[in-house]
Amino acid sequence: MDADSGAGSDQISAINVTPLVDVMLVLLVIFMVTAPMIQQGISVELPKASAKPVESKQTPLVVSVTREGKVYLNDNAIDVAALGKKLSAIVAERPGQVVYLRADHASSYGAVVSVVAAVKAAGVERLGMITEP
Repeated sequence: MDADSGAGSDQISAINVTPLVDVMLVLLVIFMVTAPMIQQGISVELPKASAKPVESKQTPLVVSVTREGKVYLNDNAIDVAALGKKLSAIVAERPGQVVYLRADHASSYGAVVSVVAAVKAAGVERLGMITEP
């Protein structure tokens, strides 16, 4: 008689997946709750327009102007004078850099124009406006 055919060889080796499923469901709920919070960024109410999207192969820079006139460069607060200097340095490294402008529909016209002037003075050739379709 083999040693393997003894009375103790009737054991079934299986992995209990119930704890794994429980952990995965908890992680799914956590990610579902936190994902919208991560993607919010700067709160800006965009104007509505009907235009097709601009295609770009580079990572775009987004300049946001809030209702209060605050200026942000990719979610980092910055003033208009520093924005021009920062964009000049970026354009010197990456010619043809695309910059997108997100301006709140209730922001002052003067704040938006000063940002556009700073972007153009920095040497940016391609400036896109972000709107809601």
